[in-house]
Amino acid sequence: MSHDIHPRIPRLPALIGALALIGALGLVTACGGSPQRGPASRGITPGAGQSLPGRPGGTGPASPIPVLPNTATAAPARSAPATPVGPNSVTIKNFAFHPAALTVKAGTTVTWTNQDPEPHTVTSQGQGPLRSAALASGARYPYKFTTPGTYKYLCSIHPFMTATVTVTQ
Repeated sequence: MSHDIHPRIPRLPALIGALALIGALGLVTACGGSPQRGPASRGITPGAGQSLPGRPGGTGPASPIPVLPNTATAAPARSAPATPVGPNSVTIKNFAFHPAALTVKAGTTVTWTNQDPEPHTVTSQGQGPLRSAALASGARYPYKFTTPGTYKYLCSIHPFMTATVTVTQ
């Protein structure tokens, strides 16, 4: 029988063990409570010519808190909507097409540019001519519209991203 509560939550015994280790090392103190129990308070002192950087009386900069790549601690900040890079362009930014509705004349080439760090596609909804490969950050996809009509499209990786190009005579 598995002790997993949920696939994304670590096993309870491992969690309890980790918390016990943190407490034993004195890395957690009560807010405004007793003095900090760091290495120096347990008799650990630097050797000749050494110091404990980041501690009172220590020399050198404090050790930076490591940040693992591709981990997020908060929701990403959303900046203002992107400005298209040209008159017949669509910018992909913040998981949206900008502008969401574009009107051009037949014979016009529209170019999509991905400004997100994630890949996106430009894919017609249902039947249609738009079929880009996954666009990496900075990649472009041009398409020349020759027939008037309304072309609804989406990102096939993120189908909530939708937009429309209307082509006139």
